[in-house]
Amino acid sequence: MKSRATSVAKSAGEFARAEAAAKFIRARTRLRPAIAVVLGSGLGAFADELESPARIPYPRIPNFPRSTAVGHAGQLLIGKTSGIPVAAMQGRVHLYEGYSPAEVVFPVRALRRLGIRAVILTNAAGGVNLSFQQGALVLIRDHINLLGANPLTGPNDERFGPRFPDMSEAYDRNFRNAARAEARRLDIPIHEGVYAAVPGPSYETPAEIRYLRAIGADLVGMSTVPEVIAARHLGMHVLGISCVTNMAAGILDRPLRHEEVLETGRRVGGQFIALLRAVIPRIAADLQA
Repeated sequence: MKSRATSVAKSAGEFARAEAAAKFIRARTRLRPAIAVVLGSGLGAFADELESPARIPYPRIPNFPRSTAVGHAGQLLIGKTSGIPVAAMQGRVHLYEGYSPAEVVFPVRALRRLGIRAVILTNAAGGVNLSFQQGALVLIRDHINLLGANPLTGPNDERFGPRFPDMSEAYDRNFRNAARAEARRLDIPIHEGVYAAVPGPSYETPAEIRYLRAIGADLVGMSTVPEVIAARHLGMHVLGISCVTNMAAGILDRPLRHEEVLETGRRVGGQFIALLRAVIPRIAADLQA
């Protein structure tokens, strides 16, 4: 009984911690964004394009986890793109860094308390689908959670969301349609697929990649899914975009290197930034409809 009471108290404390983080962020900018972007490995350059942003390193934000992964700058920027206020996270934290599921999704919960209603979650992913090429941009249609963990495990705080949130359309169909239309207008090749999340930090074996392909995965990575679950629990709308920074194990006859992931992210940065700039006004209009 004591353990149950402790868990309930911890859940209630999580809401207060998220509120404290949001209050700290709110005091450092006059902007009140409704859209956030989480930038994955090698994809942080979009945040540097924001107009006159407020820059807040994660360690300064109360209760915010610190990113330790290479390629994750670890700061929150709040500025404008195309005249629209946006909160951009340069980097995230992962289970493989030793964080708990609740810590991994804490930034999403804090952003919701800040007033964020839609989040664009981006990542660097391995290409499982043989039709993808290195550097491809892929809209995430659905996911497979192979992390062995769910951030909603434990007592539920109804102030965040319902006990059993629906995940039948975790990735917003309207947002995907808008992103596809803007990519076509900009002549940016775009794909769509299913993302499988695995714990890492080791890359997958060729046998594991064959398994992932057999169960319907097009992409594989070590992030995003916990944040999507938490965002949907919070009632936030989600657009997911993967950059295929490497082909998965066994497809190409060479070892996988994180440096290759970062280099590919930088190489496709121009297209990635152009797509985000184009789709954010469409999302903003959808939120106002």
